[in-house]
Amino acid sequence: MASRTRGTSAVLGSLVLALLAGPAHAAAGRPGPPAPAAAVRAPAALPAPDTAALDALLRTALSEGAPGATARVEDHRASYDDHPTVHQATEGTADRTDARAMDTADRFRIGSVTKTFTTVVLLQLAAEGRLRLDTSVDHYLPGLLPDERITVRHLLSHRSGLYDYTAGMFARTVPGFEAVRTKVFTYRELLAESLRHPPTNAPGAAYAYSNTNFVVAGLLIEKLTGHPVRTEYENRIIKPLKLGDTFYVHPDTQIPGRHAHGYLTPDDAKGALVDATDQTASWAQSAGALISSTRDLDTFLSALLGGRLLPAARLAEMERWMPAGTGQAYGLGLRRRDLSCGISVYGHTGTVQGFSTYAFASEGGLRSYAAVATTSNNDAVHRTMLRTLEAVFCGKQAPARGAAPRPRAGSAHERTG
Repeated sequence: MASRTRGTSAVLGSLVLALLAGPAHAAAGRPGPPAPAAAVRAPAALPAPDTAALDALLRTALSEGAPGATARVEDHRASYDDHPTVHQATEGTADRTDARAMDTADRFRIGSVTKTFTTVVLLQLAAEGRLRLDTSVDHYLPGLLPDERITVRHLLSHRSGLYDYTAGMFARTVPGFEAVRTKVFTYRELLAESLRHPPTNAPGAAYAYSNTNFVVAGLLIEKLTGHPVRTEYENRIIKPLKLGDTFYVHPDTQIPGRHAHGYLTPDDAKGALVDATDQTASWAQSAGALISSTRDLDTFLSALLGGRLLPAARLAEMERWMPAGTGQAYGLGLRRRDLSCGISVYGHTGTVQGFSTYAFASEGGLRSYAAVATTSNNDAVHRTMLRTLEAVFCGKQAPARGAAPRPRAGSAHERTG
């Protein structure tokens, strides 16, 4: 049964103070807080979300094989000092063993939405003068990569040509997962798996989604800061935004606190779903190992698109778009999807075994949306969950003339991590 609430956030006041204060490291001689969102861009008004259609699509996802699904829409009227309207919806069960109902407070693995967090850390380092986007990775990590032409920008825009190591690792869905479920990899071991294969293209020549890029990004963060990526996520994003449900627990295997279970769909259509909740996620790390909730993802994207995490110039770098398939483009760790009504939204999808996550916000971040379906490797569910973007951001509005076609499901590599 669907559960829906509308209301205001009781913690908005403290959240606004945290957002206006900027990253916690600003006081340590680093750049101060970015300009207010209004200085970044003037968001256009959006039609009201079609909440009935959203609820219906979550039910459709269940009929297509997802044990559970939950979604959250947060709408700020005009600025970050007002009170948001929140719509929440849940369907199905969070744990098939005891039939516990899904809850909007459940935590889950967010897969490749982690890439946006990783990119924010690197762009903050760039703003501090500790990194240059168009400098060779070899300058920072000598001898790591076989081609010194690969730049930091190539990594974050998936234009390095580095082969995606997960393509072979998960060629067989369930056996591939079980082989790595409890393993702990180093970044360099994952990179070595990639470098066993020839590059997919010359650096900068083409977009080709690859988890390898963000493994190297994790190495960069740790080399430049001297800290584990966990520390940088916490100090630069999680603590400043008070994200109480967001964790990087690698190599621990369990999701802390109340959480949904995730179920992997096997290659054999007749096979039983596999509970994939507990795992090290070591195969993903800085490419896809974060845990979060719909509330925290809404907060993160609103802050990012509203200019609260990066200076305007660095956010503009993140939004330098390159074509990345029908109806979509990719910047730096950020995806743009062009909807049927002519509206574009910005964020990321993420799939890690058992969880398919969707996190997007409008221009300026005044409307943010996060959802999860508790299954993976299910194309029907993935297509249905992508359609929820239309209900949330286009509402009941008829498609605009000349608008981009409805986006299709992403590539297999996008769905892996």
